[in-house]
This record gives sequence, structure tokens and C-alpha cells, in this order.
Amino acid sequence: MEPNRLTNSKERILRRKEVLEKKKAIDDIIKAASAVKDQLASFLPFRQYDRHGLSLYLDSGFGEHLTSSLKKYIKILLKVNMEGPYGSEWPVEEKIKRREMVAPQARYIFVRSSSPNATLNDKLDNNEEKVISGHWIGDGDPVVAFVHYRFVIEEEVPVLYVFELQLESLVQRKGLGKFLMQLLELIAHKNRMGAVILTVQKANTSAFDFYINKLRYSISSISPSRVNPLIGAEASYEILCKTFDAEAKAKLEE
Repeated sequence: MEPNRLTNSKERILRRKEVLEKKKAIDDIIKAASAVKDQLASFLPFRQYDRHGLSLYLDSGFGEHLTSSLKKYIKILLKVNMEGPYGSEWPVEEKIKRREMVAPQARYIFVRSSSPNATLNDKLDNNEEKVISGHWIGDGDPVVAFVHYRFVIEEEVPVLYVFELQLESLVQRKGLGKFLMQLLELIAHKNRMGAVILTVQKANTSAFDFYINKLRYSISSISPSRVNPLIGAEASYEILCKTFDAEAKAKLEE
């Protein structure tokens, strides 16, 4: 074999070896993160939320272990919060979300009221109390919010992808959403994720403002509007991200 051809062949073998080693390293990161039974165990101060008249605590959960009560609650709150932003797309999207919510990869944080009668302050009127009891039907303390997230790979970067962040209307605008996102970012850091990624409907202007202006997320380079501006302009959603290292920033943000 000619020297140049031999050199090129060795270089190709080395490059392929590097690619495979990097892929294995990323796969190992995802597997290790997904194997943790309770991500909240490392963040004990985040198990409680006692602010702005709320008295809440957090539990971890898995998509394949959801009780019938939790499944029903998730379906109801998703419909209440997301039917409007999705508009005519909701019937199809709802079916997708129902499949997603019970996937083995799905990880959950459930927010429960530690005192049903004091979930909010004493100024709640009867109608507001009915809203809470109407959404949670099951044993145990009422669930008032939940997060569905997963550890996945995007553009060869291990990321924590937030599939859902859903709060009851009466626990919104009380700092809980920001608290949960900060927790997810800490979980991402601890598990060596390169970024947190999420999808937001353009019609959901309050959520868009929350992530972009309050939490400093950016429109990702993998979002439709940046991949192809002409086609992206017609898309109903944007993909947002917050990156934690140079490689993730180069692949998902810049």
C-alpha cells in the first residue's frame, strides 16, 4: 500500500475511533442520569416551597409508574393550560402528549399542597377552591403543578429536555415556575448535561416572555425559525435553550 493511502487509512480509523468514543461517553452520561431514582435527593432545600402564601412540597416520578389519578390529572391540566395556545392543533397534539407522558424515559416532578386548605392564602373564594379540587381527583395531598423532563441527546450534546412545565392557575405568578426551572438547571448541571432545552408555542406569549426575558433562555439554532427562516415563520413553536459549556453553545445556540 502506498504511504499516503496508508496514512489516510490510519487517520480515518483514528477519527472513527474518536467519534465512537465520544458517542459512548455521551450515551454513558445519559444512562447515568436516567438511572438516578430520585433527582430531588441531591437538592433537599428544593423539596419544599413555602413562599407567597403557598405551602408545597415536591415528589419525583416516572412515566411508566404513573398512577391512574396522576395520568388523569396530567391530561386535565394539559388540556386546561394548552388547548388555547395550540388552537386547532390541539386534538392531534393531545394524543401525542398522552403517549409521551407514560414513556419509560419520562421523568417527573410533582408539586403537592401540604395543606389543602392553605394551598393559597385565606382570601381564596369558593370558585377558586373548586378549581383546585376539580383538577385533582385521587388519594393523598392535591397535586397543583408538575414537570415532565427527559435526558436526551440533541446535536451530539447531552441535554435535559423540558417536555412540560404545567402549573394550576392559582399557583402561577408566585415564583413557583422560576423555582422549578432553577431546580431543573441544577439537575442538568449535576448530571453533566450541556444544556436545558424546551419548546414553547408562539401563541403562548406569557410563557415566551417568562423564558426569554425572566430566565434568559435563547432561541436555539435548532429551532425552525433559525434552521430555515422562511419555513420557520410558519411554524407554531420555537425551541429555546440555555447552554452551560462552549460546545453546547456552539451546537445549540450560536
